[in-house]
Amino acid sequence: MTVLLEGKDIRKTYQTGEVTVAVLKGLNFQILQGEFIVVLGQSGSGKTTLLNILGGMTKATSGELFYKGHPLHQASDKELTLYRRNEVGFVFQHYNLMSNLTAYENVKLAWEIAENPLSIEEILGDVGLKDWSAHFPSQLSGGQQQRIAIARAIVKNPELLLCDEPTGALDIQTGIQVLKALQKLNREYRKTVLIITHNAEISKMSNRVFYLKDGLLDRIVVNEHQIQPEDITW
Repeated sequence: MTVLLEGKDIRKTYQTGEVTVAVLKGLNFQILQGEFIVVLGQSGSGKTTLLNILGGMTKATSGELFYKGHPLHQASDKELTLYRRNEVGFVFQHYNLMSNLTAYENVKLAWEIAENPLSIEEILGDVGLKDWSAHFPSQLSGGQQQRIAIARAIVKNPELLLCDEPTGALDIQTGIQVLKALQKLNREYRKTVLIITHNAEISKMSNRVFYLKDGLLDRIVVNEHQIQPEDITW
């Protein structure tokens, strides 16, 4: 399989006054095109920092990050903006929908800036919300809003979908619906999906699991058999 992302000795530190805080302490990894990866770790382990670096929202303090062989660690701000716009879709725990726009219009915002977007109607159908396209966020449940956020991220036709605790604020049944939508996008559209979460059960539906501990990639586990979202116990 093709290597989509490769990190070499990725480190990230922050300066707080005279104190230097090391968040990531030298990560080495490869993410293959079309993989479904879950990143697990306790709060403070560096999960969100890693996601922000992979998504081009911040740069590592040191180390090298390659996207399809291109050195993101050497990219300009303009190049990173284009990378985020064209190559990456983001899904967050908080849906960040525009309250004065319908579900369709929220998705269309991303569609309008994409180079090679997918069909809005088709993507809304894929996440099970085609019949809800004229509804405003206040008229939708939490799970429906999250699926609109997923549709907004994927309509750009990105190679990489980065999800930060996408089921963190949802009940079990709603969370399963969201995970099924992500699984479908991974399998049918061959999108590379990476989820960071505290919920270890979600990792059972992934190809591989990255375990972060104290800013280090403690281990990588390969799942020979992936379970279905509806079989996850929460």
